[in-house]
Amino acid sequence: MKLEKVFEKNQEWIEKKLSIDPGYFQKLSKGQNPEILYIGCSDSRVTAEELMGLEPGDAFVHRNIANQVIPIDSNINAVIQYAVEYLHVRHIVVCGHYECGGIKAALEPSDMGQLNSWLKTIRDVYRLHRKELDAIQNAQEKFDRLVELNVQEQCLNVMKIDHVQRSWYKTKLPKIHGWVFDVRTGKIIDLKIDVEREFNELISIYGLNITEE
Repeated sequence: MKLEKVFEKNQEWIEKKLSIDPGYFQKLSKGQNPEILYIGCSDSRVTAEELMGLEPGDAFVHRNIANQVIPIDSNINAVIQYAVEYLHVRHIVVCGHYECGGIKAALEPSDMGQLNSWLKTIRDVYRLHRKELDAIQNAQEKFDRLVELNVQEQCLNVMKIDHVQRSWYKTKLPKIHGWVFDVRTGKIIDLKIDVEREFNELISIYGLNITEE
């Protein structure tokens, strides 16, 4: 696509929005009040608002390779803190997707330069669930299952973050959800991960012993 086309499409989008609601952009400029923080993959096929059928302002979005929540990543920590403490989101969604290049790269190790350190976190997921994954003979099924297990582990990583624990202790919010987007069908699949139960089993390790202020 030529970059000039982007500006043409932008103008078409503006005209479409104004034809439906002449005050659309005036309202949009007044601020945001999303109920969802969406943590997804940077893959160009997985566009957060479009796949959820949402409009600008409906979701606060963070994307990176293979939808990772790495505790020492200041970027994701800042996003989560802002979403929880200032936007007061009610839901945090970690959404992976089948046919994820990051997951595939972790399944088929090779020297990828700067990406090596990033992919280690996915390989840690494999290590934690190696018995289950190694028992899967079908390569596609193993690939898909690692996508799902990665989402599960990243949901737990969200619960490990102090900003989330403080809010959750006080209000039981935000709720944490693990989804997978199936690029082969277009469907969003709720993995129905009981993140609270999973975390409670690990709270003696990861809980910060936060007391009510």
